[in-house]
Amino acid sequence: MSAETHFKFSNRVLLVPMVSVLLIWTVFWLELKFQSNWNDFGIYPRTLTGLRGIIFGPFLHGSVEHLYNNTIPLAVLMASLLYFYRSISFKVLFWGMLLSGIITWLIGRPSYHIGASGVIYLLASFIFFKGIFTKHFRLVAVSLIVSFIYGSMLWYIFPIKEEISWEGHLGGFVIGLFMAVFLKAKVPVVPKYAWEKDDYNEEEDEFLQQFDKDGNFIEKTALETEVNEIRVKYHFKKENDRSGDSEN
Repeated sequence: MSAETHFKFSNRVLLVPMVSVLLIWTVFWLELKFQSNWNDFGIYPRTLTGLRGIIFGPFLHGSVEHLYNNTIPLAVLMASLLYFYRSISFKVLFWGMLLSGIITWLIGRPSYHIGASGVIYLLASFIFFKGIFTKHFRLVAVSLIVSFIYGSMLWYIFPIKEEISWEGHLGGFVIGLFMAVFLKAKVPVVPKYAWEKDDYNEEEDEFLQQFDKDGNFIEKTALETEVNEIRVKYHFKKENDRSGDSEN
């Protein structure tokens, strides 16, 4: 069986991000409908009841703006994870959310930490570093795209704004890097060019034959063709006298 050289699409690439986004919006809608506040289900550092926030905290948001800011990055990065790293995608999501939540619980300020931003930092960090480490040209391209679009998020792993849980961001970022280093992912084999193969012979390469040893292009002024000479020999014979012929 030949090695895969391309990524495969599956329904879960779209289904899982859609369900995740629908879930966080549904939770927020239920809070509005019943006029309740479920923030106490978030992570409250260094308390036993605060541990439940590791599971429930990512689904809770304090405002529509908070929810909206997390929706698009969560959907895009989760779809990217499921498409490019399908073999370990659920490990990254489960263990990443669990471990980053534990870090937040350990180092966080005495306040309720809620929101999916920790998961977003986990995904952005993992996708960026894993693409660089694999050296696969398409995954490196994805890493660069992630850094271009979401690179400004890096500042929020520091205590810039008091109302932002930088501890959750830092936890997601660190765990994403950790998992990128230690988790092995199955990625398609990069196809080799002719000059990368073991049996490659430069002298037989038609392209390289157009250059001399110094790398200068060899310009051909005339077509070098061999023409076979065809010689035709004609033999002439004189017609013999018809001596036996007579007229009546």
